[in-house]
Amino acid sequence: MAERGGSKRSGGRSARSRPLVIREARDSDVPELLEMFVELAEYEDLLHELQATEKQLSKALFGPHPAAEALIAEFDKPQAVVGYALYFPTFSSFLATSGVWLEDLFVRPAHRREGVGRALLAAVAARLRERGDGRLEWAALDWNEPALRFYSGLRAQTMPEWITHRLTGEDLERLAALHSSR
Repeated sequence: MAERGGSKRSGGRSARSRPLVIREARDSDVPELLEMFVELAEYEDLLHELQATEKQLSKALFGPHPAAEALIAEFDKPQAVVGYALYFPTFSSFLATSGVWLEDLFVRPAHRREGVGRALLAAVAARLRERGDGRLEWAALDWNEPALRFYSGLRAQTMPEWITHRLTGEDLERLAALHSSR
């Protein structure tokens, strides 16, 4: 495994035959990551939900207790960041082992179908294997057919019996208040 801030060549090549490098994100990547968050939010029509700041993201990825990790995909010569994977640890009670939730897998549109997404996902999987983790999970929007086809091609299992739930804002506060009122 590359050391924090190190890199590994993916072995893949873009349609332009430039070497693709997958490396761990560095604090100096935070502005570029936020730019790609905006691009992803625009694609998913969720820009109104994007609230992340450079300071928040830097703390989440590089603070004393990192909440997540990120990998950067870039082409060499000239250097160009073309995508990222953002992930964080999970735990399976049934397997009694840790795993990873892939929060984002994003490739800039001009570089899709060049092997970037596959290289990023393979790098995340390699990190899981190196750590002895047993599961990689993620969600995809039901209308994102290109992503769904890509994941199907990887033989990823769709889990239709599972429905994602979320509490945020006032609803989360209301639930938390039930505990503090005891």
